[in-house]
Amino acid sequence: MSVTSSNISRRYRIGLASNRTHQDAAHSPLAQLINGSRAAIEHLQPNLIVVGRTLDAINQLGLLNGYPHIERFPYGRQGGLMKLVSRVVDSDPARTLDAVIYLMDPVDPSSTFPEAVALKRQCVIHGKPFLSTLAGAREWLELEATAQGAARNADLDVTFDLASEGIALIAHDAMKERMLAIAERHFSLLDQFAFRCATGTTGSLLNKLAQKIKGEEAGRNWVKPFLSGPMGGDAQIAELILDRDQCRRVLFLEDPHVARQHEADIQLLERAARTVTDYALCINDAGCGERWLALLQQRVAIQAR
Repeated sequence: MSVTSSNISRRYRIGLASNRTHQDAAHSPLAQLINGSRAAIEHLQPNLIVVGRTLDAINQLGLLNGYPHIERFPYGRQGGLMKLVSRVVDSDPARTLDAVIYLMDPVDPSSTFPEAVALKRQCVIHGKPFLSTLAGAREWLELEATAQGAARNADLDVTFDLASEGIALIAHDAMKERMLAIAERHFSLLDQFAFRCATGTTGSLLNKLAQKIKGEEAGRNWVKPFLSGPMGGDAQIAELILDRDQCRRVLFLEDPHVARQHEADIQLLERAARTVTDYALCINDAGCGERWLALLQQRVAIQAR
């Protein structure tokens, strides 16, 4: 990859790892990510902190030839993922990670190892994007690059045609007020989606918000409410994702500080997104969700010009 001059004032630090089945072929998700996001990477020129075997695959496939901003971490079995967790929480700006891309294979047992679970949890706690699908990582890189002046990737235009897209909006009890505030601030963007769904109480609250904004009749069914999470709503939304039926994006405001009786259902929803890694993405915390929606609005506006 050639290095281009850039006016980027701040170089992102991105942790990068992938499960073995996502890195071992020329058309693997890892290869698709780097090849498909080449222009965004060249524009942003991030520091990539890459776990050992993932970097070996990158080198073997010739994906980042000549790219200078790479730091090698050990193999996962030698603590590479554990070190990524430490860098997520590090307060030193020269060491901390701004985001983590971990392309997870839902049937790989290592995706449930403590270090993998902790990596995602600490990203949520510290407001760092945790991007575990090809679609999520590509969209994040595209949005960050276009926000900093890069030309849009026309290959992704179809995914930003919101009139043909769906979004799921889910929030744990402690995060429901935050979800409502986010939805109100970004209502005009969310209103462009062809389809919105939510679990239980969150869906009812969002429909009340829509009635306040759009009028009682127009806002009544703004969101399609499914069952509550503990009663199976997460599974219902997971089926939509697995069927590639309208819903590729999920904004799931998690509360990482409480025990969750339906933890298995939450994991099921995230597993569904990772199963269709080239299609679905899941944003898990409010701060990242706010920025994601703001940059999504910018990208949609660029495409409309």
